[in-house]
Amino acid sequence: MASKLKIQVNGLNHGVSASLDTPLLYVLHNELHLHGPRFGCGLAQCGACSVLLDGKEIRSCVTPVAAVSGKQVTTLEGLPGLWAKERGTSAASPQLHPLQQAWIDVQVPHCGYCQNGMMIQAADLLATTKKPTEDQIRTAMNGHLCRCGTYPRILTAIQQAATVIAKGGA
Repeated sequence: MASKLKIQVNGLNHGVSASLDTPLLYVLHNELHLHGPRFGCGLAQCGACSVLLDGKEIRSCVTPVAAVSGKQVTTLEGLPGLWAKERGTSAASPQLHPLQQAWIDVQVPHCGYCQNGMMIQAADLLATTKKPTEDQIRTAMNGHLCRCGTYPRILTAIQQAATVIAKGGA
């Protein structure tokens, strides 16, 4: 039976109608039309569905929508707003998050299917570790699967984004 829920996604409050045990991923896709998080395995093992919940990476394919009530969900689409908030600048016309810009600069994606989860996990890492070592990046990204094997470019992009974040942006 569907319930009326209020959830906060990318800084905006949304009223949604879903069963309490509906995976958050389905609500994000079907009701809010956000397509950054992707369905990959449905078992929380690949990371394609990752979102930030109060700043920490979670797998939305196995997280019931009821579990996010009263918490802030950030999807790939919300990273620019998160970056603007972190810098104390206007969210009205935010620039890309340094991770998103680094992904473009380094030309990380091949097929791109996993990239949402990669950037979300990297955002979680960089929120707590400003200058991660290569080993710290590899450890943090463990559990996020890329079938195309773009791991070296992912590593380079995270290092580039960390440099930008450490300098305060731009």
